[in-house]
Formats: sequence, C-alpha cells, structure tokens
Amino acid sequence: MELTTGAILRRITETPLSTAAHKLATIILDGIAWKDGYNGLERGTAAFTLAHLAEKMGVSRQHLTALLVELAASGLALVRWKPNGKFAPWLFRFGGHENAVAQPDVVSASGDTSLSREDKNKTIFAGRIEIADGTNVYRTPWAELIKASKASLACWNVDTQVIWERFLAFNRVRGNARVPAGFLLGFMRRWRTSSPITAPSPSAAPVPQHTADPKAQELHDHIRAAPSSNRQFHASDLCRLIGQPAYEARVRAIVYQFGCPRFAAILAVHGRAVLAGEIPR
Repeated sequence: MELTTGAILRRITETPLSTAAHKLATIILDGIAWKDGYNGLERGTAAFTLAHLAEKMGVSRQHLTALLVELAASGLALVRWKPNGKFAPWLFRFGGHENAVAQPDVVSASGDTSLSREDKNKTIFAGRIEIADGTNVYRTPWAELIKASKASLACWNVDTQVIWERFLAFNRVRGNARVPAGFLLGFMRRWRTSSPITAPSPSAAPVPQHTADPKAQELHDHIRAAPSSNRQFHASDLCRLIGQPAYEARVRAIVYQFGCPRFAAILAVHGRAVLAGEIPR
C-alpha cells in the first residue's frame, strides 16, 4: 500500500468492512505520522492505547479487539505491536510493517491535504540546547516537544521535568555545554538502554548529611525507602493510584517542607508511599 493519507483513505473506503471498522480505520489514519520525529514516531506509524481507542470509538475493549482483528484480516492488513513495555501505547501501521519499512522515503504527495503536513502539527527538534544547571523545562521551548514525543516511547509515563533533568545530567557528566536538539529525541528513544550514569543516584542528591537534624534525617529515611533504580515504576504506580495532579502536589509539598531539590523530593514521595503501603518497594 502506498504510504500517503489519500491512498490509505481510498483503500479504507474501497475495503469491505463493517461501519465501526471503517470508523476505527480512519481514527488510526488520523494519528499516522508522515515525517520521522512527528510525536516521536517513524513515518507511516500511529500510536494509541487500547483504552484511548475504545474511548474515541465509544465501544468496549472486547468490541474494539474484534474490530482490530477485522482490520488485520482485511485488505488494509493492519498490524500492531508494542515495543516499549506492557503499559506503553500500541503502534499501528497499515499495509504491513515490512512493506512500509522497505519504502522509507515515501511521503505524502503534494495533493495530499492531511493536516499532519503542516509544520505546526509536526514534532520537530531543531536548533541547539544549552546544558544549564537547574533549568525548569517549562520555561524552555522543549517542554511541549518532550510531552508530544514521549507518547509512543519507553518514557511515555515519565514526568517531563524528570526526562529533562536526566538529559541535562547525561550531558553534564560528558562535559557537553551545548548539543543539537536532536540529541534530546535520541536520548528519549534510547530510554531503556541509557547508561545508569544519566540518572543521579540518591547519594548524588544534595540531601543534608547531618543526621543530628531530625528534619534532614526524616527526609533521608524517606528517600532511602525508595531505591532510585525503581523510581519510574514507583511514579507510574503512584500516578495510577492517586492521579498525576495529586502526585505533583505531593512533590511540591516535599520541596516546600524540606527545601530540597525536585529529584530528592520525588524519591521522598515514593519512599513515603512505600512506607505507607500504597505501592510496593
């Protein structure tokens, strides 16, 4: 199948499908990236969670599964795979994954009016990034790009500020003061295989060392209860339990209470949740 919006849409209308399957196919088509880097996806690929698709379709998960099977068995040859873990979004592609990869340079023709051809709808990492200490990502132009790109990557459930801090730490350790913006997307794509040096250990967090101070000792005890190697899972588990807004409120409360950096506050929040039995260690 030719990888253009118009070509796939024509194939959808020409393929004998149920009405619901036609609707599902157009929803998936709407999320397809036509330029590498759009939402962190490869060209010709869309990313959705099954819960999101079921919500957009207004059907149950069981009915959605039946519709996906119908699309896979049809002439559209829809394929889906999940390369980034159990809870990450599914990736979808029409016409078969192998066929699409064999034509990496195919893009929408000039007559294609898909909205994804507009620059404002593409996630493009251009320019250079200054590696500065203590930068709030939301005061930079990179926050929205990180948020849009991580949706289909292994770091999809990691806080945007955490990704940014790890990226800065990764480059500071290597002595980089200024790097191409594309390095950030590459760092996110290699999240699972990034060197452990990219993440500061709990001992690297500026936690007061004078155990005679009860306040400092309390913070240290909370941090020690949550190993930093599990913090991504802790964050995911806790967010599912109490919600992202409540999670962020806890982090801010720790920062205000102890006057510590955000990274230390995140570990302390996880440690408190472990000690309270909200999440496993």
